[in-house]
Amino acid sequence: MHRPYTTRGDIFINIFEDRIEFHNPGLLPIPVTPKNILHESVPRNQHLASLFYALNLMEKEGSGYDKIYEQLLFSGKQLPVVEELEDRVKVTIFKAIIDKDVIRFLNNVSKEFELKTKEKLTLGIIAQHHSLSLTEISDIIGLEEVKVDRDWISGLLEKNILVKKGKTSGMQYLINPKLLKNYKFKGRTNLKTIENHRLKELIREDLSKFPMSNRSDIHERIGKEINTRRVRQILKIMQDENIIKKIGNTSNTVYTLKDIKQK
Repeated sequence: MHRPYTTRGDIFINIFEDRIEFHNPGLLPIPVTPKNILHESVPRNQHLASLFYALNLMEKEGSGYDKIYEQLLFSGKQLPVVEELEDRVKVTIFKAIIDKDVIRFLNNVSKEFELKTKEKLTLGIIAQHHSLSLTEISDIIGLEEVKVDRDWISGLLEKNILVKKGKTSGMQYLINPKLLKNYKFKGRTNLKTIENHRLKELIREDLSKFPMSNRSDIHERIGKEINTRRVRQILKIMQDENIIKKIGNTSNTVYTLKDIKQK
């Protein structure tokens, strides 16, 4: 039902030790792309789809990827990788579990709250990443920020499952700490939710060891999981506070502490 009959080729399911690959001949139907496949639904064979649905051989159209995403997230695994190659679509599902604590936490939350599918997916994505900006969530889902905010996030905020941290472009969405404490969810330690004053000290310490560094090198050393916009924003604040100074422009820009004398 999902394959195009105008394209020759067989469907392959390749099983490896760490992953399964599904190969389907033909390209994705317009306007579906690997980026928006979660929410964009176009039946490739409408009559077959209607027949399969009438025979109870399939559920409603467009529900497949929702279930795949939900199942993987609630199993603590990463999202599927969808690739559109020259003559086929390849979907890879990985075996490894990213975080076992995520499984228990998401199951407990879903039992206590009546969550829509979109809310479950959003919660699962944020639980694996600890915190995400609206832009990052939109990129993962492949949908405009306005729609993600309205249909995917707002309900979780109303239920106090998610909370906001930061302002404007630096705002992050994270799971309510009270909820994490109630369910004894620890997760893996990272720097995504580091407070601004601690981030400033981290950058200060880095520049004391590596003066005349560009933003990318600083970001790499202090932690790539920290949002790029936050790093850029904190560097600007530290400039305004005369803690650091910027030398050069555009691609040649480097940063150093104000109290370090340059030869």
